[in-house]
Amino acid sequence: MKETKKVKMTKEQIEKKKKIIIKTFITILVILVVAIIGYKANDYIILDKNKTINLVINNKNVTSNLKKDIFIEDDEIYISKQDLGNFFDKYIYEDTKNNQIVTTYDNKIAAISLEENKININGSNKTTYTHPIEKDDTIYIPIQELEDVYGIEIKYIENSKVLTIDSISKEQKKAIITKNVAVKSSKNFIAKTVDRAKKGSYVVVISEEKGYAKVRTENGKIGYVKSNKIANTVVVREEIQTTKQIEGKVNLVWDYYSEVATAPDRTGVTMDGVNVVSPAFFHLNSKGELTENIGQAGQKYIQWAHSNGYKVWPMVQNAGNGMMSVTSEIMNDYNKRQKLIEDIVAACVEYKLDGINIDFENMKQEDKDMYSRFIIELTPRLKDIGVVVSVDVTAPDGSETWSLCFDRHVIGDVADYIVFMAYDQYGTSSNKSGTTAGYNWVELSLNKFLKTEEIESQKIILSIPLYTRLWTEDSSGNVVKQSTVTIKNIESVIPSSVEKQWNDDLKQYYVEYQEGSYTKKMWIEDENSLKEKISLITKNNLGGVASWEKGMETDNFWTFLKQEINK
Repeated sequence: MKETKKVKMTKEQIEKKKKIIIKTFITILVILVVAIIGYKANDYIILDKNKTINLVINNKNVTSNLKKDIFIEDDEIYISKQDLGNFFDKYIYEDTKNNQIVTTYDNKIAAISLEENKININGSNKTTYTHPIEKDDTIYIPIQELEDVYGIEIKYIENSKVLTIDSISKEQKKAIITKNVAVKSSKNFIAKTVDRAKKGSYVVVISEEKGYAKVRTENGKIGYVKSNKIANTVVVREEIQTTKQIEGKVNLVWDYYSEVATAPDRTGVTMDGVNVVSPAFFHLNSKGELTENIGQAGQKYIQWAHSNGYKVWPMVQNAGNGMMSVTSEIMNDYNKRQKLIEDIVAACVEYKLDGINIDFENMKQEDKDMYSRFIIELTPRLKDIGVVVSVDVTAPDGSETWSLCFDRHVIGDVADYIVFMAYDQYGTSSNKSGTTAGYNWVELSLNKFLKTEEIESQKIILSIPLYTRLWTEDSSGNVVKQSTVTIKNIESVIPSSVEKQWNDDLKQYYVEYQEGSYTKKMWIEDENSLKEKISLITKNNLGGVASWEKGMETDNFWTFLKQEINK
């Protein structure tokens, strides 16, 4: 067996190795001490002592998003109009004519005076402790005066200079701290301390995950503690759930019978699949007043509708010649808008209506924003009493008074439903014959609602025509006459010898024939063409369908429509 030789270290080598070991040990010890001291120092440093007031909304610090500093004067907390617009009401509005700020939120509209200590909330006047202040060309509004409007709970923590605002419609959970604990900026092992919570203090519990709880302390600071450091978590406020009046697709039919005629007697009539009827109950008169033609016949109509399970969303129309100027005058005057809104609210309460269908047409393009204001101010008042708001609009890219007078994005954002009247591509004012509603035109327009106007798909109701037009042209191709033909009468109008031709772009049949020296043309609306347009509802997940109008349909139409929208 071979022996292994032992190598003897010299005295100098032994001393050198000892020095290396000692030096390494000291280095490691220093690193550990520095880390421990740093960690402990970090543990007790409160990093974000506020120089200005911090804003925490629904457990999120949004201070960095403030356009202007919050300030306190005479115990009142003031937030700039711009910031209220950013956080609560993007449509907040200065009504310079009446020297007031108008703001809306959920089911409230408030007008707060810029001069006097008063506010009007949903039509009721109230005295305030103060009023908005103008400072450095900025309007600052006392936020406490809007607690009821915005549905919020406000608390200012003077010690930490934090203002917390919580929506009372949102769930809130609280817990008790079980021992003195540092509240950290993150869940990392070494993290900055944002606050310290004492044993027995309460924290708002924002979330819990993987052994950590994200909390808001009594100082309004947001951070993390280990889940085993909190106990007795309870829900102190439940989230308010909202329900839709119509579950599933809306299936609405307009029941139009002029401004002066009485409501039709629908006794014994049922419409398979229909869940909303919109009778012609309300109109503006030449003085801009809301007039009604309900009477006993209308009340009987409402009873018939409700007994058959139909919701009643009557039309409010500004129809008639000369109404453009009248409508403009109302839209541009806050007090006149409010008078009209009050009258609509009163009618809804009196007749127990379920909704309203606003059908304003033929308006000035320059009134587009003020018409939007009308819808912005009307919607919360009706929402407050559980009444649905639907607003009719035309296709984009049309004439100034027919199409460009609508801000579809705002209307679609504010109202419960925006109704796209997808017809009259070629209408009564056209000097050229054409289809009432070609599929390609409807689809193109609908895509603009969804993509350009960015309207939520389930808020859009696609309206379809239960009629078409018969066009008469002379030998030079000029339109000399056009007449409306309902879908139930189309077959009786077209001569039996005429051959129908399918147009795959329009997705409808077309007929052309001679009658003496004149040429007759018709783009047919029937189940074939309507089926194609209705398919866009399912394809784009729209909110439903509307049909213009009752009385034009074929015998089996409602069953056909029900089947198509439920595919």
